[in-house]
Amino acid sequence: MNPLDQAFLSRLAPYTVVLIGDEYCFRTDFGVDYAVAFNPEPSFGGLPAYWFDLSNRSGKASPNDPKVRDTVIRIIIEFFRANPDILLYMCDNANDQQAQRNRLFLRWFMGEEQSKHYVIKTAVVEDEGMENFIAIIVPRIHPYMNEAIAYFDAEIEMFKNNKP
Repeated sequence: MNPLDQAFLSRLAPYTVVLIGDEYCFRTDFGVDYAVAFNPEPSFGGLPAYWFDLSNRSGKASPNDPKVRDTVIRIIIEFFRANPDILLYMCDNANDQQAQRNRLFLRWFMGEEQSKHYVIKTAVVEDEGMENFIAIIVPRIHPYMNEAIAYFDAEIEMFKNNKP
C-alpha cells in the first residue's frame, strides 16, 4: 500500500492525523483516540483490496462528533488518491452494535460528494447466529469496478449458502 500524504491530511482533516506504525491515528476534542488501518486482503479475485479498520483505542464512549466523521472521510479519500484499489469493511460486532455502526458509516460515507466518486455496496452475512455487515467501496473510475462488485456479490452468496 502506498502511504497516505500526511500534509494533505493535515490541511483537510479537522483532527490532526499521525502515522503510528501502520495506523493513522487521531485524538478528538473529547479525548477519544482513534486508529485507522488498511489491511491487505490477499485473495480478492486477483484485484488489490484492503480491509478498512476503524478502532476506538481509548475504549471511551464517543459523543456525536462530526469532526470524527470528517476526519475518517478525509483518510478514506486520501487512501483512494494514493491507492486506486478496492476497500472492504466489516462492522465490529462488539456490544451487538454492528447494525448501528453500519448505518452510521453509510450515513458518513454516502454524502452527495462521495456518491459521485464511489460505489458502495453492503451485505449482511449471518455466522453462528450473528449478523455481520460487510461492504465494498470502489472508485467509480476503477477499471475493474464491475468485476470487483461481481466478485463481492459471489463471495457474499457463497457465505450465505454456507459453501466452503
